[in-house]
Amino acid sequence: MLRNFILLFLTLHVFSCKDSQATLTHIDGKQIPITDSIKSDPAIVEYVAPFKARIDAEMSAVLAYAPQSLSKNDGPFNTALGNMMADAVLELSNPVFEKRTGNTIDAVLLNHGGIRSTLNAGDVTMRTAFDLMPFENSVVVVELTSDKVNEMFEYLKSGKAHPIAGMKISIDDDNNLVKTTINGEPVKDGQTYFIATNDYLQQGGDGMTFFSDPVSMEVLDYKIRSILVDYFKTQDTIAPVRDNRFTKE
Repeated sequence: MLRNFILLFLTLHVFSCKDSQATLTHIDGKQIPITDSIKSDPAIVEYVAPFKARIDAEMSAVLAYAPQSLSKNDGPFNTALGNMMADAVLELSNPVFEKRTGNTIDAVLLNHGGIRSTLNAGDVTMRTAFDLMPFENSVVVVELTSDKVNEMFEYLKSGKAHPIAGMKISIDDDNNLVKTTINGEPVKDGQTYFIATNDYLQQGGDGMTFFSDPVSMEVLDYKIRSILVDYFKTQDTIAPVRDNRFTKE
């Protein structure tokens, strides 16, 4: 794959004054393409080779098996792949959160755009986890008021298949909310809820501003990618399904 690097040339203008100092006055940019036409340095290739071999071996380690390919675009409202990721975050993050705080996670919300690859049929490897989640995003658990949770449902009613767990949403043909629950119960006024998400969304990413000012927040220091790796290691076969966690009546 071709990569482009930007080389910046800084031109400094030094002017005379009582206290002489340099001031940036101009920036020029030039694009330098890095292509296969550039010859490799044999000495560098030789030096890197043992490290590359070790990383390739680790990335190719088989963790589980998938009988069929899964994509984030397999259907509206919820997908098997998104459900798997949200369920994995709930299952593996909750013990960490409970041990630290004494509380339990009520629900999970991730973002559809954060899934960066399909999960291909066949061997599921360490590389699969990196392909699905190449970013360094970590799990954070935010405590939201009932008003903020209702804002979250208003955001989700557009119907996009954001990965969710621990909650259910039903909308009508006009995308109006018909029914919403967390842990099988309607949202109760005055109650707070612990929602697991990632640090990007907590900071307002993808317009999820309802996460930005929580009652409290616990950073788990547990990367989504690491959760996927740990989840795959516990599974013999990866075969999640679409279900009724988000439906249109």
